Amino acid sequence: MQIQDLPYPDPGVPDARSGPRFLMWLGRNQLGGQVKALVWGLLHFVSVSALPFCVGFAVQAVVDRSGARLALAGGVIALCGAGIALGDTMLHRAAVTNWITAAARVQQLLARRTALLGSALTRRVAAGEVVAVSTGDVEKIGWFVEAVSRFTAAALTIVVVCVALVVYQPALGIVVAVGVPVLALSVLPLLPRATRRADFQREKAGRATELASDTVAGLRVLRGIGGEELFLDRYRRASQEVRHAAVRSARMWALISAIQVLLPGLLLIAVVWHGVNLAREGRITVGEMVTVYSAVMLLSYPLRHFTEIAMAYSFSRPSAQRAARVLSLERAMDSEGSREALVPTGDLYDPATGLLAPAGRLTAVVCGDPDAAGALAERLGGHPADSSELPSALVGGVPLDELPLDSARTAVLVQDKDPVLLSGTLRDLLAVPASGDVTAEEALSAAQCGDVLDALAQGALDATDPMDARITERGRSLSGGQRQRLALARSLVTAPGVLVLDEPTSAVDSHTEARIADGIRALRQGRTTVVFTSSPLLLDRADRVVLVHGGEVAAVGVHRELLHSDVRYRAVVTRETDDEATAHELGHRQKFEGLEEIEDLEEIEETA
Repeated sequence: MQIQDLPYPDPGVPDARSGPRFLMWLGRNQLGGQVKALVWGLLHFVSVSALPFCVGFAVQAVVDRSGARLALAGGVIALCGAGIALGDTMLHRAAVTNWITAAARVQQLLARRTALLGSALTRRVAAGEVVAVSTGDVEKIGWFVEAVSRFTAAALTIVVVCVALVVYQPALGIVVAVGVPVLALSVLPLLPRATRRADFQREKAGRATELASDTVAGLRVLRGIGGEELFLDRYRRASQEVRHAAVRSARMWALISAIQVLLPGLLLIAVVWHGVNLAREGRITVGEMVTVYSAVMLLSYPLRHFTEIAMAYSFSRPSAQRAARVLSLERAMDSEGSREALVPTGDLYDPATGLLAPAGRLTAVVCGDPDAAGALAERLGGHPADSSELPSALVGGVPLDELPLDSARTAVLVQDKDPVLLSGTLRDLLAVPASGDVTAEEALSAAQCGDVLDALAQGALDATDPMDARITERGRSLSGGQRQRLALARSLVTAPGVLVLDEPTSAVDSHTEARIADGIRALRQGRTTVVFTSSPLLLDRADRVVLVHGGEVAAVGVHRELLHSDVRYRAVVTRETDDEATAHELGHRQKFEGLEEIEDLEEIEETA
């Protein structure tokens, strides 16, 4: 896989059982790139490590006054230089390719998992953690996957050089062969502490990112209540905690780097001291002394990759763990389904609560608990927030959890109470999969978006058509009511067989709400529509009103009848307190008793 071939046609099914397993899975899926980097790395490192032998051979040729051997040494040195240049260039190219392709694979996997889970993702994983995984964590994972091949090439080169030194000059080669493994393993006792500090830093950074994300999302509200300084102080404290954790982590890695510099220096001193003694005794030549000295000096270059791989693993392991946790999340229903891909039609029914929404009619659902209403709306769409033992909703008698995901989404569309508007033009916003029965103009008109179009046209300097006006990220340039109406228009233009709306008019005034209610009823004529609301204006225009209380259907009727006959319904719709409800019920009972007394008197008079 080359960079120009991205994205992957199929990123594969990841092994998300743990962070290390996920890293191993990524490495196995890039064996071709890893082999290329390993080959070029070996060429580079071996060419670098061969220079000391060439230099020692050249020095000895000068001592022996041999021009032929000196010319041969010069030719080999030139060949090593070419190998160094070619190997380094191609190693860098292969390494960058491995890094980018690994990061791209992770991003594709995260994007697919996000699309599969939908709104359930942010209820299981904090938004800040999702942002951290899809940005910084992806780079760290790619870094480790890329560093593995370079580390392997460096380790193999060190083994080859140590063996060659033992064969070339056993007296000094044994010292090097014993000292180099000690250098490579000297930092191992420090790695657990460095890893813990790196994990702590990542945790603090994720918390700060989450806090920043929440602050930006609620900036309009914070300004309204004057809470900017409060949240700014919280972010300052969180960022300072990240800074302190990063400094402690950097100190540990600085200590590890210092050890990697100090110990090779000590080894070099030991080799020189022992080599000088051997040279005085005449046991080694000057050329051999120079060769071993140069080899030990150059071995510090591949030895640095031991520190790098330790750092890469320490930084990428928590990142891979977070990515694996997101990728391991599953839907409550199988995305493939056990039935054939069909789009059912008919009544919408929830066996858990007994809620029935007849086909082709507008059904309003009143639920005193907003959280319970949101959970019920999601279950009606076939995507509950978590795995639940509650039975699936049925459309035309077909359980939604037995259908393929695409069929279930086509059959029922759910708009939650906090819909998200993506950045782009209004035309892009409304370019959603639709049946074609409802035009964008009809949907915008039904959602009462006339003032929104005017505002977009005035704010767009380079667009004459409001449909070409750009909407900022999450629609931050619009008011809450304007965002809500645009989201409603987007849902209406899809014209699904069943549309479930959760509080679609909670952020608009009563006059606009009345017109929206009429628009929804007219545009959805003949289609099944379920609206979760407690607004009398919407309830009065519904064909059927259902009160859900205590997790089950408590009353069914029309708004005006339920308002007079059911105390619980009236308490939710009119926002009565318990005392007001009791007084209302007492007054209603006294009025009823008074009517009975009048009827009794009339009967007595007629008898007399």
